[in-house]
Amino acid sequence: MESPAVLYHRLKNFLLNELWRAEPAEQGLLRHYSYGLLRLLFVMVREFTSGQLNLRAMSLVYTTLLSLVPLLAVSFSVLKAFGVHNQIEPLLLNLVAPLGERGNELVVNILGFVENMKVGVLGSLGLALLLYTVISLIQKVESSFNYVWHAKSTRSLSRRFSDYLSVIMVGPVLVFSAIGMTASMMNSKVVQALVAIEPFGSLVLILSKLMPFLLIILAFTFVYLFVPNTRVNVRSAFVGAVVGGALWQSSGMAFAAFASTSTKYAAIYSGFAILIMFMIWLYLSWLILLLGAQVAYFHQYPEQIRLSSQRVPLSGRFRDQLALLVMYWIAERFVHEGEAWNLMTLSSKLAMPGDRVGEILSLLQERGLVVESGSEPPEYLLLHDPATLPIERLMRILRRPDEEQALMESRLVSVPVVDALLQRMELGVKEHLDGMTLRDLVMEQPPEAVK
Repeated sequence: MESPAVLYHRLKNFLLNELWRAEPAEQGLLRHYSYGLLRLLFVMVREFTSGQLNLRAMSLVYTTLLSLVPLLAVSFSVLKAFGVHNQIEPLLLNLVAPLGERGNELVVNILGFVENMKVGVLGSLGLALLLYTVISLIQKVESSFNYVWHAKSTRSLSRRFSDYLSVIMVGPVLVFSAIGMTASMMNSKVVQALVAIEPFGSLVLILSKLMPFLLIILAFTFVYLFVPNTRVNVRSAFVGAVVGGALWQSSGMAFAAFASTSTKYAAIYSGFAILIMFMIWLYLSWLILLLGAQVAYFHQYPEQIRLSSQRVPLSGRFRDQLALLVMYWIAERFVHEGEAWNLMTLSSKLAMPGDRVGEILSLLQERGLVVESGSEPPEYLLLHDPATLPIERLMRILRRPDEEQALMESRLVSVPVVDALLQRMELGVKEHLDGMTLRDLVMEQPPEAVK
């Protein structure tokens, strides 16, 4: 029998070498999926232990505590107009169910604060501060999701108010409408008649047991689709929601068992014990939501599942190719008078992560080749007529060193024969292109061939 040390080294060698060198697609379907799952678990553990998700989850706990009562006050005011404000309490009780009986007391106190808040006497400044507090919570959530999705740009100030307020105003109505419709369907005569017939009765019973889990999955899917400032595939959002919902449900049961046996904490912290337990549950909930978003990101971009967590730099040739493709598609829309591209549509067209395409777009803006429009989301337009932009000049602009690189180049001790070789290479490229412009490149490809 092998010693623990030998088993440890074999496991380490497998996780750090064999798992990433193997080509599971060539070794059977079972190994393909098992290796893919192991790689995903490996990178998920790495992301969790790196600490960034933990820090962002803790930051969201602090923001939630500050914004919870204003958020519920706004939602309460909206729901009261529809006559369904009394359903807030059952929903909150369900969310804090892992806290046990003390959770009921916490919900009663929170709703007491909400009902005592007189929105009408706050004045315009007070109402503005109330809305800002609510919006700051969603902004913090968006920032955390943008980190997971490597989205550098955030929504503009105008879009924050319009998008966030739409979610705050419409979201609660849709949630409680869905809950009400579900309850009405379950109590309808047709469903009750089906319950008396087997196997439909068992299926309805199973469905009623699964309904809370399904609603959580739908809620997580909605958050993963609309909160990040990037395009998220519905399938990837659903996969992340299933993982996040399963973690949330299982951790809720585990936390409920922990809370029921934590009477000694009440003896130590007295009245603060329920607050501490509530903060821990908030932290776990936000962390699970971020972990589900991480799963959705890796599902959408499986090429990001790799051994090293270091960002892979764009090589010279690949950077040139990606930059030329971006310029080509922007010029193609210009020449054929099509709708301008934005970051999301370009990323989808090129099948590349948004942060990589964003790097190229930032480079093209710095070099004075494209400009960002003032629309929402911003679109990218050419600064030069493609008929007057030779490809050879475009490549020189793309390869031009920035200030730091130019300083290093000026200090470089070069050799004349190397400089002469580089000049001959540049002349060879110029002669081969023979004055081809960006418009010529676009016109070489028929429009129907690039759809």
